[in-house]
Amino acid sequence: MASTAPDVASLLSELKKVRRAGLVRLRGRALPALESAAAVAATGARTPGAAVEELLRLAVSRLDAGTLRTAAEYTLGLAQGTRDWPAASRRVRAASVYGVSVERFRKDHEVMVLGQVAEHIVGLAGQPAAVAVGAAAAAAGTAGGDGSGTHRTVRVAAGGRTVVLSLHVHPVDLLRDVDAVVSPVNVHLALPERFKSSVAASLRRAAAVHGVTGDLLADPLRDELLGWASRHGVAGRAVLAGTVAATGAGALTGQGVRRIYHAAVAVPRAGTNDYDVLQSDVTRAASRALAVLAEERHRFDPPLRSVCFPLLGSGRGGLSYGASLAAVWAAVEADAARGADWDIHVVVRSPEAAALVERLPAGIRPAHDRRATR
Repeated sequence: MASTAPDVASLLSELKKVRRAGLVRLRGRALPALESAAAVAATGARTPGAAVEELLRLAVSRLDAGTLRTAAEYTLGLAQGTRDWPAASRRVRAASVYGVSVERFRKDHEVMVLGQVAEHIVGLAGQPAAVAVGAAAAAAGTAGGDGSGTHRTVRVAAGGRTVVLSLHVHPVDLLRDVDAVVSPVNVHLALPERFKSSVAASLRRAAAVHGVTGDLLADPLRDELLGWASRHGVAGRAVLAGTVAATGAGALTGQGVRRIYHAAVAVPRAGTNDYDVLQSDVTRAASRALAVLAEERHRFDPPLRSVCFPLLGSGRGGLSYGASLAAVWAAVEADAARGADWDIHVVVRSPEAAALVERLPAGIRPAHDRRATR
């Protein structure tokens, strides 16, 4: 097989074939440019199909976190649970990431997304093999913890017993079979637009109900949150930081998610587009989320059992990954000391953030860790 790196145009042509076929139908397809790039990058996979998939995952992992990377994951079937989806279904979901029509996404955004993937593949094929293999391991998250890839378990002593954390290293909207997901929101309970890249925007987008053409039919998280504010007499004004508003999960119920706990942790900074988030407010919100879980538990059949936390406030709120993790863990640890026995999940996007979670058993206090680059 040729060892020269292919050009972007050839890669883009073959990426379009991958998009149409899906990962489960790559066997036997002629993809010389991608196979050549995989051979140069030396991903370590034994078969051409597996090598191409590893190459795609590595290239996509190098895209900017947010809409670009998420759209690429859906477009190519790399997002968890989508590898066997029809091309049309993947395109609909990718279009919803940008909040545009399927046709506009096809003509514009999809070409841009695949072009970015092709450029990263060229870069990978041009670097030393050892560097590519090391980067692939980091992207897959195979170092440390129990398990590998996007799902791991971390055992931490807390409250006189062992708390087993389930660590997810993937976008929050790919969560499955977790009863409640905590979503950071500002104190005005105003959700970000669906095309944004934040945790709250991703959950709003995933919970939305779409027609077969991708048209938005319902926006349940926004509607239910407005209803919650009205019932509690806070419509149009800010709530106290640390407040938690519980709503249904909209279309996410199809993934086994039953509740969204909107945690008010971000305080808008007057005259700017920025927010302030305090660790104490994150701990208060995490504690309140656990209390709401206990209050609601037996209203559902089967009872609620599991809850997932992102690293609250670590986006535009400005907290470091370590500071956010310390604040959330303080609430979990205190709840465990009172005898609570929930299934605790943590969802992150980056290997750096995952590494902090995996260091909890060593007793390293994450509040002092320097913020990894977002």
